[in-house]
This record gives sequence, structure tokens and C-alpha cells, in this order.
Amino acid sequence: MSNVTLEQASIIIDTALAKGREMDLKPLTFAVLDAGGHLIAFKREDKSSLLRGDIASGKAWGALGMGSSTRILGERAAGNPSFFGALSDLSGGRILTSPGGVLIQDDTGDVIGAAGASGDSGANDEACVIAGIEAAGLKAAP
Repeated sequence: MSNVTLEQASIIIDTALAKGREMDLKPLTFAVLDAGGHLIAFKREDKSSLLRGDIASGKAWGALGMGSSTRILGERAAGNPSFFGALSDLSGGRILTSPGGVLIQDDTGDVIGAAGASGDSGANDEACVIAGIEAAGLKAAP
């Protein structure tokens, strides 16, 4: 199994940060995990609040754990809250279902990691992550 590289993770985060500044968003925090859920890269903007790192990592980890973006997980959770409540318990509270956690695929469609963002609205967090993934020459999976 291949994984997102440190170089790719750095491009993802640096581009996502630039996108956030271009959009004039609140201070952002980003985490990129490999396919096994291990942290590859992390950046927190000045004045980003205390829990943002845990949230960004939780979004990426949840996307990996469930095999889809946190946007899709949120839609599924709305229709099945008891399952997602149990899933949260099983995962020790690590799975988050707010948009901003996106799977990263290589050119063959294999999942090689995930990126998560926190700090602004879920939609804006997600837009920054997707811009970063695409800048690294990778695919953002649904």
C-alpha cells in the first residue's frame, strides 16, 4: 500500500493555507494522515483555537475509518444518529462528521491518506483541503 508522502502532505497544507488566506477565512488548522491513520504533517495558523488540531485530525481520521469524506458521513449521520453515536463511542470520540475531512487518492484511485481542516465553516474547511490535494497532483475522493 502506498501512502501520501511528506512532500505531498506539505504541498496540501501549504496550498490549503494559501486558499484560506485568499478566501479571508478565520485561522485554520490542517492535518494530513497516511493510509494507516498516522500523522504525516500538521500546521496550525496563529490564533487558531485550542481544539482545532484535534478536530482537523478527527475529520481526517473519520474519513479514513469510514472510507468516505466527512461531508458524506454527516449526511449519513443525519439519517442514522444512533449508529453514528455508537460509532463515536467505539472510536473513542475520534470520528467527526462535519465537512472538512477528505480522502486522498493516487492516480489509480487507491486511498493513500486523508486531510482534515478546522477553523471556519465545514464547507470552507473542505474547499481549502480539496485545493491542497489537487495542487499536490492527487485526487480528492468523495
